[in-house]
Amino acid sequence: MGVTRANRRLAMQLALVAVFFTAFGFALVPLYDVFCRLTGLNGRTNTSALAPAPNTQVDDSRWVKVEFLSHAMPGAALDLKPEAFSLRVHPGSLVHTSYVVRNDAGRVFVGQAVPSITPATAAAHFRKVECFCFSQQTLQPGEVRTMPVVFVVDNALHEDIGTITLSYTFFEAPKARS
Repeated sequence: MGVTRANRRLAMQLALVAVFFTAFGFALVPLYDVFCRLTGLNGRTNTSALAPAPNTQVDDSRWVKVEFLSHAMPGAALDLKPEAFSLRVHPGSLVHTSYVVRNDAGRVFVGQAVPSITPATAAAHFRKVECFCFSQQTLQPGEVRTMPVVFVVDNALHEDIGTITLSYTFFEAPKARS
């Protein structure tokens, strides 16, 4: 009888630990977002369009290489590629480029691209004016779409940073509950 009671108590304690860590795991997402906002870490860029500063001076004496990467989540059946894999830009100049996406799925795909910048210290100096990542994209089966990205690398970018990598990961948007 004593063994059964001890087993039940142990099972209850283990269940409580499992519930605690599950709740803790879900709480980490908003806590991580707050941490990233406060510290500027994780290479997050603006999530809505920013107007370029009207008095931005182009720094013709300096070049910054901007590399472009793309990833589609497994099972997304998307082919996402940058039109150019890298560009040399002068800080302060307005730069236009594009990504091309093809929906290889036999169904409508609704997704959202999430950008990331490395090194993380460059994220505050990378200002997107126009980006397909600002809203969800609906792609018909077999559809190919060219999606623009317009950005400015701020003149305040530290002189030691010569290369910035802009990476997009395309996720399927959560389906609406019925």
